[in-house]
Amino acid sequence: MSISFDGKVAIVTGAGGGLGRAYALELARRGAKVVVNDLGGARDGTGHSDAALQVVEEIKAAGGTAMSNGGNVAEFEQMQDMVARAKAEWGGVHILINNAGILRDKTFAKMEPADFDLVVRVHLLGSAYATKAVWETMREQNYGRVLMTTSSSGLGGNFGQANYGAAKLGLVGLAKTLHHEGAKNNIRVNSIAPTAGTRMTEDLFPEEAYKAFSPDKVVPAALFLVSEDAPSNAIVGAGAGVFHSFAVTMNEGAMPADCTVEGFAAQWDAISSRSGDKPFGSGFEQSQSAMGLLMGGAKG
Repeated sequence: MSISFDGKVAIVTGAGGGLGRAYALELARRGAKVVVNDLGGARDGTGHSDAALQVVEEIKAAGGTAMSNGGNVAEFEQMQDMVARAKAEWGGVHILINNAGILRDKTFAKMEPADFDLVVRVHLLGSAYATKAVWETMREQNYGRVLMTTSSSGLGGNFGQANYGAAKLGLVGLAKTLHHEGAKNNIRVNSIAPTAGTRMTEDLFPEEAYKAFSPDKVVPAALFLVSEDAPSNAIVGAGAGVFHSFAVTMNEGAMPADCTVEGFAAQWDAISSRSGDKPFGSGFEQSQSAMGLLMGGAKG
């Protein structure tokens, strides 16, 4: 089975280098018309460059179709303008990969509020703004594929990345909600947690690992998650050609007979047990589970 993106219009944010560039090049190679978005800033979000233009030239040189966009994902009006231009040129937008991001790593004790604010603004609000800008178009088309970029730093935490981790786990909540809201209009929303050797990680990986974790090893997962046959509500880890599936789970729960602090403490082993875990699919399931225990009577 060959996966094609013929006839599709895709936007990739932060596509001037690294993962975004790899996504854009492969989407174009497989037939998509691609908006290459990149503000062109440094890893900490400062400055500008013509990185997006260079990727567009690569795509065109290979026979593909692309346009550049230098909009800042953290400015909603600029995302609206980007989408309007894509629609005017190509008639619609079918795919959005929210890839743009910055790093301002410090321990929480040393982190300035401005560093926290900007990282959350670019990753979380930027993804929300770009998605909001395409959402109505996707609803009208009854077709859309949206990919959020989460991270193992959000899913599991990471020393020195409180701002980044908070934003990245927030994106999972955004993706899960949009999965529900977009379902009736054939909009599928997924999350990817990539590990790759890029300018964001070049001083973190040893040289050999940097090569092994090349961006092209993440591309298969990302493109499948925005393809016509994509699932929805998936969280996929990808790096070095190895792929994982993550899930938010909930156990069966426990209902202490004595609903006090002491009663809770006495039942902590049962409350915190991971036995009986199942995927947690929607916000209603917690209350439904609690109601089931109420109907079945106290345990413990």
